[in-house]
Amino acid sequence: MDERVLAERLIAADTSTLDGLRSAAGFVKGWLEARDIEVVEEHYEGLPILMAAVGPPAGQAPTVVLHGHLDVVPAHPQQFEPRIEGDRLIGRGAYDMKGALACLMCALRDAADQDRVRVEFICVPDEESEDVENHSIDWIVREKPVKADFAITGEPTDLHIGVQAKGVLAVRVQIGGTAAHGSTPWLGDNAILKAHDVFRRIETMPFSRESSDLFDRPSINLARINGGDAFNKVPDRCEMDVDIRYLPGQDPGAILAQIRALPDTEIIRCSTWPPAVVDRANPYVVALREAIGGLTEGEAMSVGRDGASDAITFLGAGIPAVEFGPIGGGHHGPDEWVSVASLSRYRQAMGHFILSLPERLAAPDGGLRAVDGGLA
Repeated sequence: MDERVLAERLIAADTSTLDGLRSAAGFVKGWLEARDIEVVEEHYEGLPILMAAVGPPAGQAPTVVLHGHLDVVPAHPQQFEPRIEGDRLIGRGAYDMKGALACLMCALRDAADQDRVRVEFICVPDEESEDVENHSIDWIVREKPVKADFAITGEPTDLHIGVQAKGVLAVRVQIGGTAAHGSTPWLGDNAILKAHDVFRRIETMPFSRESSDLFDRPSINLARINGGDAFNKVPDRCEMDVDIRYLPGQDPGAILAQIRALPDTEIIRCSTWPPAVVDRANPYVVALREAIGGLTEGEAMSVGRDGASDAITFLGAGIPAVEFGPIGGGHHGPDEWVSVASLSRYRQAMGHFILSLPERLAAPDGGLRAVDGGLA
């Protein structure tokens, strides 16, 4: 079974549901075990986690983690019916990240035939969870624990290496107003209308106009709004969830202070996930760039990712981690797709990276090379 067919099988499972997650996890486990790869299944809050490893025993060789997630955001039923249009494999999760997950499964099988690099596979069920402070990967890294030299998570990057990712500040804001009869709205102060104004003011706050070397601005999204309790009443209270993706170097506390300064506004809930930053001169990052460069057109650039990922958990545990995935588009949208040709290149790049890693790490410069007068 090649990576495209495997990706189609994964897309067909509605893994926005518990039943779909369990079914897909069973398929992944069975596929690996049928190829003589032992799989350990754990559970976190009732959700299945899969772990496997090939290569030398732990501690006897460089160790690389291949990380993926099975879960997707909800979609219409027809989006779980994968279809091919030209080079595009279309379906929920094709780009984020079942196409990459299929390739990581194949790369793990490919790596089973070598004995110089330990490759560990971790497949989690809750990367898309709204609870940004409580993911299964945090439990795995803390409780197992994971000991590795480098981690790759297959988030969508168009065959570039994601060395930075924005942090997450999830804020629930409550806005107060004044109730009145629905027939005389001028006698009240509509909290829903005020909430929209508050959001527009958040969009123009000082932090929203800042930039960095890999990002031109933070991301601010009005994710959910809830207000009003009667049709014939001016709403006197409204709550809204604002999804803020802040830049490396920005202070989420300072952002919250700017929001708290708004009149009639109270923050009633917030959670944070820090930005991800890995050194572009890390020998494993350089080795990955060189492996990609031999199989793709143009340079395998280091990029910043607007979305957050589980890479931050590995970084927090002292394990350098990057995001690296195939070419595609439309993730979380109605026509999400992944390039079929890029799936093959992605799998090949992963294989080349693993096979060439010992030589690159043993090089006199530790795998570093000069690029345009600097270090890659």
